[in-house]
Amino acid sequence: MFIEIEPSSEIPIYTQLVNQLIELIAKGELQPNDTLPSVRSLAADLGVNMHTVNKAYHELERKRIIRIIPKSGAVVSEITTPTDEQLATITHALKTVLAESTVYGMNKDEVLSIALTIMSDYKEG
Repeated sequence: MFIEIEPSSEIPIYTQLVNQLIELIAKGELQPNDTLPSVRSLAADLGVNMHTVNKAYHELERKRIIRIIPKSGAVVSEITTPTDEQLATITHALKTVLAESTVYGMNKDEVLSIALTIMSDYKEG
């Protein structure tokens, strides 16, 4: 599992961690029921505060992407279909990105080309 944190980024470290863990799951590098490193272990490996990793894990749990099992650790959830709340969150995020792409003068074909290229890196659902 390769995670790279950019401390100088304007994106908070816990958000970088959340995003990269989601990508690892999307790519199939982390599978349902895989155990994630302990908060202490991952924090030491990345050179970040344990509270940062803990915050990232709790954000992933809130999104139902992982389950935190007391005294056992965190495991990747088995997701079958998104909830209405998850669909609304994804729709909102895409709406923002699509509006920005329009502001930059991109057309539908350009946006779809980028989306298809990105999606080809991820496992089929």
